[in-house]
Amino acid sequence: MGLWGKLKGELVDVIEWTDDSRDTIVWRFPRYDNEIKMGATLVVRESQTAVFVNEGRIADVFQPGTHTLTTQNLPVLTTLKGWKYGFESPWKAEVYFVNTRQFTDLKWGTQNPVIVRDPELGAVRLRAFGAFAMRVVDPARLLLELVGTDARFRTEDVREYLRQLVVGHFGSALARANVPLPDLAAQQLSIGDTLAAVLTDELTANGIAIAKFIIENISVPPEVEAALDRRTSMGVVGSLDDYTRFQTANAIEAAAGNPGEAGSAIGLGLGMAAGQLAVQSMNVASAPAGPPPLPTAGWFVGVDGQRHGPFDLAVLAGQVRSGTLTRDTVVWRNGMAGWVAAGQVPELSSAFAAVPPPLPPR
Repeated sequence: MGLWGKLKGELVDVIEWTDDSRDTIVWRFPRYDNEIKMGATLVVRESQTAVFVNEGRIADVFQPGTHTLTTQNLPVLTTLKGWKYGFESPWKAEVYFVNTRQFTDLKWGTQNPVIVRDPELGAVRLRAFGAFAMRVVDPARLLLELVGTDARFRTEDVREYLRQLVVGHFGSALARANVPLPDLAAQQLSIGDTLAAVLTDELTANGIAIAKFIIENISVPPEVEAALDRRTSMGVVGSLDDYTRFQTANAIEAAAGNPGEAGSAIGLGLGMAAGQLAVQSMNVASAPAGPPPLPTAGWFVGVDGQRHGPFDLAVLAGQVRSGTLTRDTVVWRNGMAGWVAAGQVPELSSAFAAVPPPLPPR
């Protein structure tokens, strides 16, 4: 740089920054030999903060507005310099402009699956991805902890650190939510808000806050997706009988489009039907036994032109012993052509065996 350039740099008395990028978080104002003229004008635009650093120590912090740099509005730097009285000679200090707007172009994703315990499905491997927005809330802490002496600090310098932090807290956030896997989509917003608060607490020491955390998608392995699809299909078709008919119809429809596989498809349908019958038979066999049917008494007795009954054999045997029923008493039951004397019915012979015949006439 020539002599004129040096003099021009020293005589510049306006310090400002217009951001021409979308990813710059911190930018150091370039001054020849870091010399600033007393009485210079500092312009801090909206969504900016200006931080003065003197000999490696953070001095004054300026919020949005136009400021005239004098010993009156540089209290910390005045103390560090030991200025008791104002003067007009240039002085050395570094000026860092910190962008305090939201940076929304930050993506995150799980390179490896996160294992969580689902209350319904057990241990499940999940993958997820999304985006988040960050902003600087404490410029001095950011300079001390992350920026250091960098002349330009971009989002790419902190993106990987933030992504690792997100993934590290993602699994524990899902575990604390205790939400079944089928309901995760409905709870993504609340889980994202919880993660934003947790990450903000974690990044407080770095002067960064997570303004918004978005979960775009949570996915499971293909085999788990297939199992969920089958479970959903069974819920749609209803009972096992309906599901069997549904599967058989699908197999036959597929076979119609491929005649070479018609036999195997029909065999599959028959096999499923046989399985259904086996399950039904098991259900029938395991059903609790009911009480036996009531005995059916079918004998009618004719006495003095009147029909009595029906009686079973035990009752008839009792009547024989009491003498009410004799060998000449007519009886009938279903299947007989007509009324017959009880003594002529072979089935009643056992009832009369213990009864002596009538005495002969005297």
